[in-house]
Amino acid sequence: MEGNNRNAIKPGSKVKIVLKVDQRTGKLTEGVVETLLTKSAFHPHGIKVRLTDGQVGRVKEIEE
Repeated sequence: MEGNNRNAIKPGSKVKIVLKVDQRTGKLTEGVVETLLTKSAFHPHGIKVRLTDGQVGRVKEIEE
């Protein structure tokens, strides 16, 4: 599932994000959501989150 809708992502969700430094390459980083940083219900590039290890990026995939 894609990470454009805020209501599909909850703290504790396992996701794949793209970090700011990886935006050109599109390299994905796996992790568990700690905090949702985007306030709007929808974002075309993905909802911005902070992972439990402190990395920040936009959600590209939500793992079921």
